[in-house]
Amino acid sequence: MWTMTSSNDQVWISMLQRKPSDLPWMTSSDMQTFSEGPVLSFHNICYRVKVKSGFLLGRKTVEKEILSNINGIMKPGLNAIMGPRDGGKSSLLDVLAARKDPHGLSGEVLINGAPRPASFPCHSGYVAQDGVGMGTLTVRENLQFAAALRLPTTMTNHEKNERINKLIQDLGLSKVTNFKAGTQFVSRGERKRTSIAMELITDPPILFLDEPTAGLDSSTAVAILLLLKSISERGRTIIFTIHQPRYSIFKLFDSLTLLASGKLMYHGPAQKALEYFESAGYQCEPYNNPAYFFLDVINRDSSAIVLNRKEDDCEANRAEQFSKREKLVVDTLAESYANSSFYRNTEARLQELSDGQKRSSGFKEITHVTSFCHQFRWILWRAFRNYLGFPSVTIPQVTYQALVIVLTVIFLFLFCPGRAWALYVLVVFQCFSSVSAGEIFELQKKLFKHEYLSGYYRVLPYFLGELLSELIPRRLFPTIIFTSILYFMLVLKSDVGAFFMLMFIVLLVAYATGTMAMILGAGEKAMEIKTFLVTVYFVFMMVILGMTLNFGTTTPWLSWLEYLSIPHYGYMALQHNEFLGQNFCPELNATEISGCASYVICTGEEYLTMLGIDLSPSSLWKNLLGLACMIILFLIITYLKLIFLKNHF
Repeated sequence: MWTMTSSNDQVWISMLQRKPSDLPWMTSSDMQTFSEGPVLSFHNICYRVKVKSGFLLGRKTVEKEILSNINGIMKPGLNAIMGPRDGGKSSLLDVLAARKDPHGLSGEVLINGAPRPASFPCHSGYVAQDGVGMGTLTVRENLQFAAALRLPTTMTNHEKNERINKLIQDLGLSKVTNFKAGTQFVSRGERKRTSIAMELITDPPILFLDEPTAGLDSSTAVAILLLLKSISERGRTIIFTIHQPRYSIFKLFDSLTLLASGKLMYHGPAQKALEYFESAGYQCEPYNNPAYFFLDVINRDSSAIVLNRKEDDCEANRAEQFSKREKLVVDTLAESYANSSFYRNTEARLQELSDGQKRSSGFKEITHVTSFCHQFRWILWRAFRNYLGFPSVTIPQVTYQALVIVLTVIFLFLFCPGRAWALYVLVVFQCFSSVSAGEIFELQKKLFKHEYLSGYYRVLPYFLGELLSELIPRRLFPTIIFTSILYFMLVLKSDVGAFFMLMFIVLLVAYATGTMAMILGAGEKAMEIKTFLVTVYFVFMMVILGMTLNFGTTTPWLSWLEYLSIPHYGYMALQHNEFLGQNFCPELNATEISGCASYVICTGEEYLTMLGIDLSPSSLWKNLLGLACMIILFLIITYLKLIFLKNHF
C-alpha cells in the first residue's frame, strides 16, 4: 500500500494488476509486446478546419491549420503535452484518442506499431477537462452506471461491485462515496478522481486526460498528478495536456511534447528539455520553473531568454544569430527541433514501428459490449434518478404550474369570458410550459458525446430513455394534474368520455410542443437563441388563434399557417370535444330553440357551425392526426440530429 497526502486530499493507492487478456481488441500475437505497456506512435499528423467569417453574401470560408506535421511516440509513463493557449495541444490529444472529426485530418496513429483498432475509444480512457458523470448521482452510482454499460454482461454484478469498491478505495473516495458528485460535499479534487475512476473501470491500457489540474488548487493538483504517476508505473500509458504546471508537477513527467501554433517545438524526455533549449540558444535562469521558462520563450518574453553568445564568435555566426532573432520564435524553435538529434531519433523509431504494417483507412463504427435492452434500462434508471435528484428544476416547475393554476382560475372567474377562453388559456399554458423540454438534450450534450464515443450506449437507447424520462414524469403527470383541476373547477362538459378526450388532446399538445423544442435542443447552437425562436413561433400562432376566437375567422392570406400551428390543432379539437352535444338552454325544447333569434346560441352545434368547424367525428380526428404526425416528425428529426451530433466531435 502506497500513501499520498496533501492538505486537502489523502489518496490511498494499492498496486493493481492488469491482464492483457482482459482487453478484447488485443490478439494473442500482441501479448508479448503489450506486457511491457502499450506504445502509441503518431506519424505526420496534420489537422485543418474550415472557419466561416463574414455575414450573408460576404461570408467566406477559410481553411485554418490547427496541427502541422506532428510526429512522436508516447510510451508507458506520464506523457505531458504543453503549450500556450490555442497552441493545438487539446486538438492533438483528441486526435490521439480518436475523438476528432476525421474531416481535415491526415496522418496515422499506431498502437505498438499496429493500426489503431476500431474499438480503441471504447477500450481507452478519456477524462474531459470539466469531468464526466452526472452531478445528481452519487459517486458510487456514477461508477455503477459506468460499470454496467462498459463492462461485459458476462461479468457478474458481484464482480462489478468488487471492481467498483477497489477503485473507490484506491482513489481515496471512500468518504464521499454516498454523496452526490455535484454537491458541495464533494471537492473538486474528489470530482476529478471520480471522473478518473469512471475511466479506470475498464482497466484501460492508455488513459487520456485534458487539463487534469484545471480549476484545482496547487496541493490538489499535485495529488492528482501523483495519483496518475502511480497509475503509469503499473504499465499504463498516460497522455495529458497541461498548461503551466509548477515544478513539483513538472519533475514527475516522463516525456514532454511542446506545441505552439500547431507546430512541434520539442518532443522527448522531459528532463532533457532544458538541455535542448540551451543548445538552441535559450538558457533558463537560475531557480526558474522549466515549465514557465518554456512558455516564456515561446511567448517571446525577453526576460526569460538569454542567448549564449561568446565574444569570440565570428561575424558570420553573429549575423546568423541576429537573423534568428528576427524570425518568429515559434518558427525558429520548430526549425531547430527538426534539425536536432531528438527529431532524428524519433523518426528512426517511428520508421521501425510503421515498417511492414497496413495503414488504417479511418474511423469505423464503435462497438458495444452490452445489449440494446440493457443500455435502455440503465439510461432510463439514470434519467429518473437525475429527475428526482434535480430539485432546482423539479421544484420550480411544480411551483410554476401551481401558480399558473391559481392565476388562471382567478382570471376565468373574475372576467368570466366563457368556455372558449378557458380552452384557449389551457392551450396557451401547455404550449409555453412545454418549451423547456428541449433542455434534456442541451444540458447533456457534452456528456452524450463523451459516453457515446466511449462505447457506453448506442444513440437509439439513449434517445428513447431520455425521451421517456422527459415525457412521463415532467409532462404526463403535471399535465394530468393541472388539466383535472381546471376541468372540475371550471365545470366543463360533465361527461366521462369528454373528460378523457380532453386529457388526451392536452397531452398531444404538450408532447407536440415538447418534441418541437427537442429538435432545437439536440443541435449545436446556443439554447437561448433556440428558446427565443420557439417562443416567437408560439406567440405568433397564439395571436392568429386569438383572431379566430374574437372574429370567428383568420385573415385569408394567413389561413395556410393553421396547418403548421400546434395551438390551432389543439384548440380546434378541444372546441369540438367540449361544445358538441351541449345545450345551453335546457329549459327550452327543440322547437323553441329553433325559433330563437339568430344572435342567440342555444346549442354547441350552433356555436361550432358559426366558427366553421365540421361537426362530424372526422373533424376531431383530423386535428388529432395532425398533432400526432407533428410529434412523429419532430421525434424523427430529433433522432437524426442526435446521430449528426455524435459525429460532430
